[in-house]
Amino acid sequence: MITISLRPVGRYWGTISFASTLYLCPILDLLLAEIPAKLQAELRLGLQEALVNAAKHGNNLDPSKTVVVRFSLIDNQYWWVISDQGQGFSPATSDDEDPTDYLPPDESENGRGMCLLHQIFDQVEWNRKGTELRLCKQMENRPRLSLRR
Repeated sequence: MITISLRPVGRYWGTISFASTLYLCPILDLLLAEIPAKLQAELRLGLQEALVNAAKHGNNLDPSKTVVVRFSLIDNQYWWVISDQGQGFSPATSDDEDPTDYLPPDESENGRGMCLLHQIFDQVEWNRKGTELRLCKQMENRPRLSLRR
């Protein structure tokens, strides 16, 4: 089941919550509905990775647990706040970390998702418990046309 409330307008936040699943197409479609077409493919990849992490690693694909996504456009920035009901993890705390530090030394898939998130989004932050991820994508500032000559 998918629950949706409040479309983001101005400084309001929309919310989507869903039972832990890897069937994410309809959720991604809803989250990307207002995103400019040129950014959709890249942001779809990043949001899919974040949602998979929440459902699979956070909630262990337990259908009784939910993933909640809050989203908004604030001052030319798209924000997504993704929460799960898992035990959490210890996110890195260093501000000068290199996103490629998340790449694994071997051929496993572990760590590639973290690297993707840092490459796609302008801000990637976790809460202390590691159960909430905040993602931000800055939109291009468009120069305003002057009406004066």
